[in-house]
Parts: sequence; C-alpha cells; structure tokens
Amino acid sequence: MICQACGQKTATTHIKTTVNGKLTEIYLCPDCAREQGYAHLFEDWGFGSLMSGLLGGGAPGRQVQRCPACGQSFEEISRSGKIGCAECYKTFRAQLLPMIQRVHGTARHKGKVPGGSALQIVDTNKQMVAVELSPIEEKKRLLQKAVEAQDFERAAVLRDEIKELEKDQ
Repeated sequence: MICQACGQKTATTHIKTTVNGKLTEIYLCPDCAREQGYAHLFEDWGFGSLMSGLLGGGAPGRQVQRCPACGQSFEEISRSGKIGCAECYKTFRAQLLPMIQRVHGTARHKGKVPGGSALQIVDTNKQMVAVELSPIEEKKRLLQKAVEAQDFERAAVLRDEIKELEKDQ
C-alpha cells in the first residue's frame, strides 16, 4: 500500500483513530509517520531493545523521567498506550499534549464532566473544585447552553425566569 500522506513510498504504519465516534484509518510511510509524530510510539520496539530488555541491558547513564505518583516513564506510556495515573498528565504534559490533540482532534475536553455543573474552575491554579451554584447562576448557565444549541424558545423562557429571580432579590 502507498503512503496516503506523500503518495510515493510504501506505507508501513497503519493508524486508526476514533474522533466523536467516527473511525479514521491512515496508512503512512516511515518518514511521514515520523513527521506526524507517530513514529516515537513504537521506536523502542526494535530487535535491539527487545534483546537488551531480555538480557537486562539498557542505555547506560540515561536518566529517565518518571511520574512521582505511579513511577511510570513516558516511554512505558507510549509503549502501552495507557496513562498510569492522573499525575502522569501533569508530569508528561508537554509530551502528551500533541498525542492527545492528534488522537482526539483537540486537547480541550468537550464532553460531560462528572457531577455536571457542580464542578467549576475557581481555584487560582485552575483546579476543578465543587461549587454550589445559585439558582440565578444555574439559569444563566442553562441559558448559555440553550443559545449555543440555538434553542431560542427555551432561551427566552430562561431569560424571563432570570429576570424574575433578579427582580425578587
């Protein structure tokens, strides 16, 4: 099969991604895979690293950064494709962000959040903490969602409810 990126060389890498439920498959040559950042996921899987792993050898003097919570290295994460713990996201943010963007199409979470609107970013460190919303704030949040969804009838009802609540204060 020919590389779908350059259209010239033989494809040796097959990448499957699912974004918003849509499966996308692409076949890349080694050069295009490396350019797009896919090569580093499997570059340690060669015969040499297999033998050195079996014989207990490794790269001498090489310092490997590890997650302080679970002890996993970025190489182990890229080999397995699984993040060890929540702290890994902070420790390896610079390396993970491009991979997450490539796989999901964005690095910003757009899905549901556990607890719904009960979690908001209010801490100066931008940490999620539980916050109780006032009825007016909750209605304003729902109004914003209705406008974004172009549900203007619901938005008008919410607008009127907000005005009533503000009038009563």
